[in-house]
Amino acid sequence: MSETLLDVRGLRTAFHTEAGAYLAVDGVDLTVRRGEIVGLVGESGSGKSVTGFSLLGLIDPPGEVVDGEVKFKGTDLRKLSEEQMRQLRGNRIAMIFQDPLMTLNPVLRIGEQMMEAILTHENVSRAQAEERCREALAMVGIPSPEKRLKSYPHEFSGGMRQRVAIAIAMLNKPDLIICDEPTTALDVTIQGQILYRMQEICREHNTALIWITHDLGVVAELADRVAVMYAGRIVESGPVEQVLESPRHPYTKGLLDSMPGATQPGARLHQINGMAPSLAGRPSGCAFRPRCTKVIPRCTEQAPSVTTEGPRSYRCYVPIAREAREA
Repeated sequence: MSETLLDVRGLRTAFHTEAGAYLAVDGVDLTVRRGEIVGLVGESGSGKSVTGFSLLGLIDPPGEVVDGEVKFKGTDLRKLSEEQMRQLRGNRIAMIFQDPLMTLNPVLRIGEQMMEAILTHENVSRAQAEERCREALAMVGIPSPEKRLKSYPHEFSGGMRQRVAIAIAMLNKPDLIICDEPTTALDVTIQGQILYRMQEICREHNTALIWITHDLGVVAELADRVAVMYAGRIVESGPVEQVLESPRHPYTKGLLDSMPGATQPGARLHQINGMAPSLAGRPSGCAFRPRCTKVIPRCTEQAPSVTTEGPRSYRCYVPIAREAREA
């Protein structure tokens, strides 16, 4: 068994409003081992991105991480000072944001920003740092990297800016990269290249990835394990092949059935009835019950606890039988 790199227990993140505090992340448990790729999937508003920001202590007011442990290599990140966290961010833990404008400074040349990411954490010459920057840009498919190091962010397209952000995250070969839908703005060809290259990096440097996405197709190709989020909680997790081939939670099955490949040609696409609940409008009991077809009275009374079956776990009183999914 690979060494545990990240161990999250009982993570809760709340947003404070005049009407009260509402949990966007509600008791998340997550384990990531060295070299492992974990997919974190769910609809918009399920808490995926807030979970990623919470792990790195990047939640700004009115948000706040209110409970839980985030242990990285045995150290609880929630107990570190801001200066200690700055030494970790971009060095041992990197994050790739969905919006590259959150990463890039519009008034600095790309080369300056990339070299700063290296020189802040390592004692190397500027010439060595510049060479690593050129290699990183070439790796993510940006042509003429020597010339592009002298460019400003506004001279790049949105997709190229995202590739630069990905290159910056990879510069210091971190132990863990948290990826918040980083390939959404890229065309399919470049997306495939990036996914392939990131898999290579994981193998070569034993780097772990948390890949936050709504695209189950990407997770099926990329991840070793998958965690499915709904209304701030992980409702199902396990090895990616087992979860996607035989889901136990109705929400996971609904996501899979909504994919175009699951529908016969010419037939109407399947969808999950209703909408994900807002922070202020979560129902009592199981948060998924207003959209679920398998509701029993117990579902309205109390949220289900975690049931473990070998390497898999789920939160459901009426889990889907294997035969039902395969049928």
